[in-house]
Parts: sequence; structure tokens; C-alpha cells
Amino acid sequence: MEIKNSKPKVVIIGAGFGGLWAARTLAHQPVDVVVVDRNNYHTFLALLYQVAAAELDAEDIAYPVRSVFWNKPNIDFILAHARRVDLQNNRIETDGETIHYDYLILANGSVTSTFGVPGVEEHAYFLKTLEEAVALKNHIICCFEAASRETGNDNKKALLTFVIVGGGATGVEYSGALAELIHGPLIRDYPTIDFADVRIELLEAADHLVGHMPKTLRDYTARQLRKMGVDVRLKTAVAEVTKDKAILKDQEAIPTRTVIWTAGVRGEELPADSAIRVGRDGRVSVQDTLQVQDHPNIYVIGDLAAIQDDSRVLPMVAQVAIQSGVTAAKNILLQVAGKSAAAFRYADRGSMIAIGRKAAGVAIGKRTFKGFIAWIMWLIIHLFNLIGFRNRVMVLTNWAWDYLLYERAVRYVFPSRMPSGSKACACAPASHEDDKQCAD
Repeated sequence: MEIKNSKPKVVIIGAGFGGLWAARTLAHQPVDVVVVDRNNYHTFLALLYQVAAAELDAEDIAYPVRSVFWNKPNIDFILAHARRVDLQNNRIETDGETIHYDYLILANGSVTSTFGVPGVEEHAYFLKTLEEAVALKNHIICCFEAASRETGNDNKKALLTFVIVGGGATGVEYSGALAELIHGPLIRDYPTIDFADVRIELLEAADHLVGHMPKTLRDYTARQLRKMGVDVRLKTAVAEVTKDKAILKDQEAIPTRTVIWTAGVRGEELPADSAIRVGRDGRVSVQDTLQVQDHPNIYVIGDLAAIQDDSRVLPMVAQVAIQSGVTAAKNILLQVAGKSAAAFRYADRGSMIAIGRKAAGVAIGKRTFKGFIAWIMWLIIHLFNLIGFRNRVMVLTNWAWDYLLYERAVRYVFPSRMPSGSKACACAPASHEDDKQCAD
């Protein structure tokens, strides 16, 4: 017979920014907290693109979840994939055990959205998880390895053409980082390659990049990327992706072995799989208290929540996740104390984007900064928000190494083919289908 704990049990699904800050707010409070995530580490997603550009190691932006909570006795962690929430019985079905809750915070974030474009799922590279970032880094380096041995001119140009779809923050930041990788360390690594054949194409369906930024910073971003050798193409949409080309809506085809899809995200599938109503983008329309309609003991935060703020829905950014996580946790404590939940109030702390070396854009209120000053601000804020002293030291060391020596310290391919007969490939062929064959 199960003995029910006297303390209310709060389950948090997701160990991203929202989930961690919610758990921290509930630490040492009269509740038992269980954090559930399919990974046992927190990823600092703002620097994920630098892993894919060989600037940082994957371990530099990941931190063990259990280490975050080691001195918080009322918080536990379960490594599991939450599959469905049983709303009637207050239970979470995972790929392992079933977990009971009194209060639930859904903080499992977002996933890449392909918008139904044919071939994207099969042939494009994504940049949403650590595994995807490492796979993309491996692929970029392997394209240069293959091009250095390729004799056919058309094949070589396809190997050296990199198409990035989506002119939001991720697409812009990765375009700049990739340009610096290619025209810095790689140009020295591959003296047999004619780098005039290298093309970086940034495609954006709208008429501007980084739509959430002020116009002065949008224009500055486009100019800076073009100065770095990125071909910025606005009002350009992709109709289909195949293993060797990107087909645009005007029927132009770009021969390439690399399409990097950063065009959009949608809410993770758990709410829809649990009969919680979601919008077309997979996000849950929550009440102003962040509670789910008809389920006052369930909160949705961060990327997964469509939070209305005046006339707009708040964007999927870290600050929204952190602030909504703190509010959801405080509201649960109010409910436990027999009080009413309070409305969420978002404090916009500005937005920022890094374009490349000494080039960034920062918007705080009505003030904007660009260039070197903005870049320093970007560095300091991101370094401060990293979790873990070791991570800060490693990131700062790699940044300094790159800045002073124009050197990317982690441009190696892992895993590599091992003589023991490992099934992993050193340089996988340039398509996901071939990658799968390589692992068979």
C-alpha cells in the first residue's frame, strides 16, 4: 500500500531555463519537487550554434542537472521521457515509471518545425539539441575533407555550398560563426581548396532578418553578414529539400550537400498527446496565471506556453522561460497556502544577437547598441548566465583563444572510425540516409 507524503508533490517536466528556475524557486519550500527530463544535463541553448561552428565543445555548454540540486534536499531528478499526462488521475506516463503529481509544470520547450516542407525532415540538418550541433559540426568538417579530395568541379562546389534557412537569431548567429570558421582556421587547414568556391547562403522568407530587433539593428545585421561573405537572400522561401539540392519557390535549385534548417520551432508534443488544447504552433494558450484552462494544478511555461502580453504573444526566448518559471512556482506556493494564483507580468530586459568577431546588436528598451560595445555586452551577459564555474572558465578560454589566435580549438570529428570495428563513421557521407547506412 502506497503511503502518501504529507507534502504536496510538484513535478516539473523539462530541465531547461524555465524548469530549472521553477525548481530553484521551490527549493527549501514545503513541497516535494521532482524534475523529469530525457537528458540528465541542462543545455545553454544560446551558445549551441558555437558548438556547431567548432568554437566550443559540447561539454562547455552542458551542466549535470543533479549537480544543480545537490544541496536542495526537497528536489529530486528522474531521467525519463514523459510520454503522456493522465489528466484525470494526476499521473505522468514515462518510458519508465508512472509519476504521480499534485501540481505539474510543463516546461519541456520546443522542437524544430519544418512547416511541412518536403524533404526537410529527411535531408536537412537541425540546430536544436547538443547531438544535432555535434552532428552538424562533424558534417561541415567532413564536407571540406571530401572537397579536398574531390576531382569533379560540380561535386566540389556542392560540397562547399552551405544553405542556412531562416533569418532569425539562430540562423544569423550560425551564419556569422560559420563564415569565421571557414575563412579563418579552415582556409589554413585545406590549402588545396579554392575558397572562392565556398558559398554561405542565408535564406529568409521575410523582407528582413531578426524580425524581433529594431530596424537599425536588422539593417546592421544584414550589412555585417554580407561584409563577412554571407549571401543574404531576403524574400526567398524553400519549396523542397533533396539530398543534393535546395529547391526554392521560384524553382531555382541550389546544388548543395548541406541545408541547415533554422526557420522555426513549435511546441513539444506532450500537451497535444495528453489532450491539452494547443494552437497551430503546438503551444498552449494559458491563462494570465500560466494555468491551463480547467486544470488549475497544471502550469505551462517557456517555449511551450502561448503567453499573451497586451496585443502580442511572448516570444520563445530564455527570459520568458525564466520569468514564467519563477511565477509558476510562486503561484503553486500560493495555492498550497490556500491563496489565489497571481497574474504573470513580463519584464522585457531587451534582446541581443552576435554576428561575429566584434560585431553584435543589443536592444534595451528604446536604446540600441551595435559593434564592439554590443559584442562585449553580449559576451559578459552570456558568460554570466552560464551554469557552472568550470563551464564559464572553459567558454572564456575558448573565446580568448579564438579571438587572439583566430583558432577554433575543437574542429575535430567525433565519433571516429575505430580499428576495433566500431560502427561509427569518421566522416559520414553528406546525407542523413547515408549516415543511417553508416551506422547499420
